[in-house]
Formats: sequence, structure tokens, C-alpha cells
Amino acid sequence: MKPALRAVIEDLSASRIREVANAGLGRSDVLPFWFGESDEVTPIAVREAAIASIEGGETFYAHNLGLPPLREALARYVSGLHQPVGAERIAVTSSGVSALMVAQQALVDAGDEVVAVVPVWPNLTAQPAILGARVRCVSLRPVAGAWMLDLDELLAAITPATRVLIVNSPNNPTGWTLTRAEQQAILAHCRRTGTWVLSDEVYERLYYGDAGEACAPSFLDIAEPEDRVIVVHSFSKSFLMTGWRLGNLVAPASVIEQLGKLIEFNTSCAPVFVQRAGMAALAAAPQAVPALQAHLRRCRDTLVGALQALPGIELASPPGAMYAFFRVAGQDDSLAFAKRLVVDHGLGLAPGVAFADSGEGWLRWCFASRTPDRLLQGVERLAGALRL
Repeated sequence: MKPALRAVIEDLSASRIREVANAGLGRSDVLPFWFGESDEVTPIAVREAAIASIEGGETFYAHNLGLPPLREALARYVSGLHQPVGAERIAVTSSGVSALMVAQQALVDAGDEVVAVVPVWPNLTAQPAILGARVRCVSLRPVAGAWMLDLDELLAAITPATRVLIVNSPNNPTGWTLTRAEQQAILAHCRRTGTWVLSDEVYERLYYGDAGEACAPSFLDIAEPEDRVIVVHSFSKSFLMTGWRLGNLVAPASVIEQLGKLIEFNTSCAPVFVQRAGMAALAAAPQAVPALQAHLRRCRDTLVGALQALPGIELASPPGAMYAFFRVAGQDDSLAFAKRLVVDHGLGLAPGVAFADSGEGWLRWCFASRTPDRLLQGVERLAGALRL
């Protein structure tokens, strides 16, 4: 007999993004825009910090919650963007994914109700399902290509029975970003219902507001230190460190030690040399992050303008993150269309259905590219596919 795993694991959907990528495996002619990462390597100063740490023999375990100097540096960094946050409220994790899972393990019991705003990166809804929670999805709605939140619908879905609200803003895949007024309404409502807010803000610095803001609106701007709010960050996106697997979370100081226990049982700790690299990234952030933000704004504007010039494309310029989420008239099966684009045209995009049923018929294009010209090459390939 086939060995049996938990039913919820058997029922998990495999990554549809990986399914598309596998269709182009081994082909050097494919332009890959399917994964959520830049094609730029990590800056040299960050890499050198890790090398120096390894050469210095820092190959041992660290504190579950992270190196004290890194936690203090993160506290200064977060406090420079939001309300003051002390190091006692910060936990370092082995990736943003791990931070999210640790938070969910701390909050969610089997049978609990969790509400999630979708479309969203599928890990955010899979994690509570793995823990046995019942996940209710409230979908953003496209209006002329821009994805919008029906705030009344979301608040109606959050009741005293709702253990956790999961929200990702700026959003992967749509670029939708919560406004300050929406955050205030959500936090006030969750205070009344006793619901925890788990806010994935890994794209907060990849924000393109008209006022030139340093980052997107955050729950850390408005929450009290002991509010039921956990905010997750990652070094992956705005520090060009996807492969390093370094994340962190900000939570009430009263629960940090408990989160440290869960880190112990998940990964024990983040590697010391990776944490040293994170410290170097934070030191370079005042210059490096705004430069990356400006570069990605140019990439966004280039790609969005070129896509909007094609016939049958529905797309609005995203205010945050690093993705263009668009629809092509007549292409309602996003997985099949994405596979055809890879196989027949060498263009790698992510199918919208990977992020929620409401994303069906849409495609996600990561515009974090070294050069806008590479994006335009991809648009030419899409145009060729549409002419057939």
C-alpha cells in the first residue's frame, strides 16, 4: 500500500509557477520573468561581509532570535521608517517564509478560522491550511485593470470567530497597496473582534507613491506596541538577497520569547554569516534601497507602457511591489496560456490562477530586471504570440 500522509498535505496544490518553469527547463532561449526575484546579484559589500564571517570561523549556532547587533540594526532601520520599535520586538528568521510560518504556528490552531485577502502568494493561504485552519478568502476586484479592496466586504468577513487576518501589502501579484485609512479601519475592527493581523510587508520599500514616500503605509505606523499585530519583513526583495534566506518579524514584546521557541523547533537559528550579510545590507540601505526603488519604477513604467500599447491587454500601473498583473482578452486559462508562451515563444510568466481562483485569466510579469531593454524583448515575444 502507498504510505499515507496527512490528507491536507495530499490535497495541497503543487506550485503552478514551477509547473510553467518546468516546461522551459534547460532552455537558454527563454526570458524568465516568472519568479519573484531580480536578475541582479546581491551587492558586493553584502557578499564580502558573508565571506569575511565564514573566513573568520563563524560557522556555529546563534541565538534563536538572531544576533543582538542585527536585531538592534533592524530596530533602528524599522524605527527610521515607522514608529519607534525596540530590538526586544524583533525576531530574525531563516527567510521571510519562515517568519510567516512561525507566526502562523504561534497563532493558528486546527479548526481556527483565518481570513485572507487574495489574490496572494499561495504560501500565505497554504500555511494555515497545513495547520488545519479553515481559510476564508476575500478577493480584491479588478477595476479597469487595477485591483481594489471592498473594505466593507472584508470587515464583514472578520468576526469574533476569526483568529487571524492575513494581508499582503504591497501585494504579490497585483501590486495593490493598502491606504492608511483602510489600515486604520481594519485595525480598529480587529481590535473589536480580537483578531490578530498578520501583515506581510516584504515589499514595503518597493513603493512608487506620487509623493516620493520611502515606503508603503504600514500597520507599524498606527499599531500600539501590544496590539495583536505581527509584521513580516524579508531581506529578499529590496536588498536583492533572495537566495540568502533571511527574514524577520516585528511583534509585541510579550510574545517574542515564545516565537523564539518556535524558531528553535523550525530551524534553530539563521546562519551567522547570513546575518552578517544582512547587517551589511542594512548599513548600505540609505543609498542602495532608494536607488533600487527608482530603478524598479523605471522598469515598471517601461513594461506597463509597452504592454498597454498591445491590443486586448487589461492592465493598470501597480503602486507597489515588482509585478505587472495583466489580462489578455480571450485567454481565460492562465496556466495553459503561460505554458504556451514558454514552449512556443520563450517567454516565462506566472499564471494568475497560482495566486487564487480570482486570478484566473491573468498573468504575472516580474519587472525586476537589470535593464528595461530585456523587458521590451519580452513584450516583443508576447506581441508575436498575440499575432498568431
